[in-house]
Amino acid sequence: MVIINFGDSNSDTGGYVITRGMMGQLPKLHTFNHDLSGRMCDGRLILDFLCESVGNGYLTPFMESIGKNFTSGVNFAIAGSKTLPRLDSFNLHIQIAQFHRFQSLSLELFDKGGGNLLGDEDLRNALYTIDIGQNDLDGIFSGLSYEKAILKIPDIISEIENAMKAIYEQGGKNFWVHNTGPLGCFPRSLATYRKYENDYDEHGCLISLNEGFVNPLMACCGYGGSPYNFESNNKCGQGTYTICEDRFKYISWDGIHYTEAANGFVASKILSTHYSTPPLKFQ
Repeated sequence: MVIINFGDSNSDTGGYVITRGMMGQLPKLHTFNHDLSGRMCDGRLILDFLCESVGNGYLTPFMESIGKNFTSGVNFAIAGSKTLPRLDSFNLHIQIAQFHRFQSLSLELFDKGGGNLLGDEDLRNALYTIDIGQNDLDGIFSGLSYEKAILKIPDIISEIENAMKAIYEQGGKNFWVHNTGPLGCFPRSLATYRKYENDYDEHGCLISLNEGFVNPLMACCGYGGSPYNFESNNKCGQGTYTICEDRFKYISWDGIHYTEAANGFVASKILSTHYSTPPLKFQ
């Protein structure tokens, strides 16, 4: 099954590292294999688990375009991406523009015998996945009151809708849009945002960012120890940091992104169809 993905660091399989020519926030003591390099995680992302579930190889970043195989799909996600502003960095609007370029080139070369690219039928029948919005929410909730922040959410949804329409107009017909993670339980949020005593729920998460979600978190890779192990000047992979001994017991890898163990758990819930509307199987 061909999968074409758009998103941020939650589904970035190496695009950020390629564009920056560096390993970003990835520490030297990583536990992943070479095929998983460039991820903001200690191993597989949710997207990687989903690809495995349908027998796909891991998606190649669009930016790593020389000599790569795109027959399983392509990944346009870049860490730090948002839906707005539309022309900033590698945000969703730019990723869609990159897809249009890839589509034109792929069709042209495929017709000439390009064996590692996608043809018209592949692109029409592909599953287009969109995993973005967390950085938008993080920005508006950190700068605005809760009441003003939620008024911005329709703009985020509108940009995702526009992206889907743009793909649909080019022949795409299968879409999978992910929800965002529990911002109010991120160690970074708990360690850095201004908050008051009545802003915590019974689990220690921030109600204003996270109403409904559960489970307090502590970063596996970071600095400062409990309760959050997150310090802005000593992030995972930068400055002074430590890595937990048993990463499989942690939900948060670096205070922002999930561990492989948590990604695997979320992927299993996605594949169960119990949290999808409509409850369609991923394949």
